[in-house]
Amino acid sequence: MCRLALIALGCLLFTSQAQAKLKVFILAGQSNMQGAGAIKINPKSKNGGKGTLEYLVKEERLAKRLAHVVDASGDWVVRDDVWIKYFDRKGGLTVGYGAKRDRIGPEFQFGHALGQVLDEQVLLIKTAWGGRCLATDFRPPRSGGRHLKSGSPGAYYTLMVDEIRSVLKNLKTHFPAYDGKGYEIAGFGWHQGWNDGLKKEWVAEYEENLANLIRDLRDEFSVPNMPAVIAVSGFGGRKQKIDRRLGIIAAQHNVAKLPEFAGTVASVETRDFFRPPENSPSRQGYHWNSNAETYFLIGDAMARAMLKLLK
Repeated sequence: MCRLALIALGCLLFTSQAQAKLKVFILAGQSNMQGAGAIKINPKSKNGGKGTLEYLVKEERLAKRLAHVVDASGDWVVRDDVWIKYFDRKGGLTVGYGAKRDRIGPEFQFGHALGQVLDEQVLLIKTAWGGRCLATDFRPPRSGGRHLKSGSPGAYYTLMVDEIRSVLKNLKTHFPAYDGKGYEIAGFGWHQGWNDGLKKEWVAEYEENLANLIRDLRDEFSVPNMPAVIAVSGFGGRKQKIDRRLGIIAAQHNVAKLPEFAGTVASVETRDFFRPPENSPSRQGYHWNSNAETYFLIGDAMARAMLKLLK
């Protein structure tokens, strides 16, 4: 009897693995989703490279937590169980998929964390452009054509959807190792908000626009309950006092609290991830001072929230 049960269990596991589909996660937003986390230590740095990824992996405080991103030779790990497509860049997940090839964004640890837990092959499709707002550029169809001369949706909403569809249509071309067993859009991650915080009018409608973005993307790809994680626009940290900036953060948290999104949408607080310029590669507060630890923590928090939604 026990032997028959083991055989049955083995058959179930084999069938499950044989039918496993590629898990696709969409990452979108503006410059902080692109990512400004510095990788290399600048020889001219006045603080010895603090906040760069090269510095952090050797720092006693974080070395253990970051051990999975470097191999035994000290080179950056390239994951074969997590792929990424970011416009003209594609391949196994590693460093260099930030705004520039010498930067990382939230995708870095987001992909690492998912790869460590999920059994299926993972694909991250990243669509992010700097200096773009939700009120106009990413404006979803449900929000109508307000602010737009050409009507709804916004140009970058269309570009985002087109890019995702193009990647999914050409999976084998982009990733020759793809087994052709199909895919499922498993989740959506959003990190954006600086531009919408420029105008009170845009802040006032941000909650509605972001909720509509999630609704419309679910419709676009026929995934009614697509999990979505919002990393709030917390640059400036707990010292941020500008009402427009705080309004964006509140709106982002509010979207995750909508009854219709219960159990399928989560927001993650990011303000505690802000690091001061003296411990960072730059003084660009709006880009999290280019601190790689910050972008690592944002990606990690997004992944943890996503995994909870996937349970």
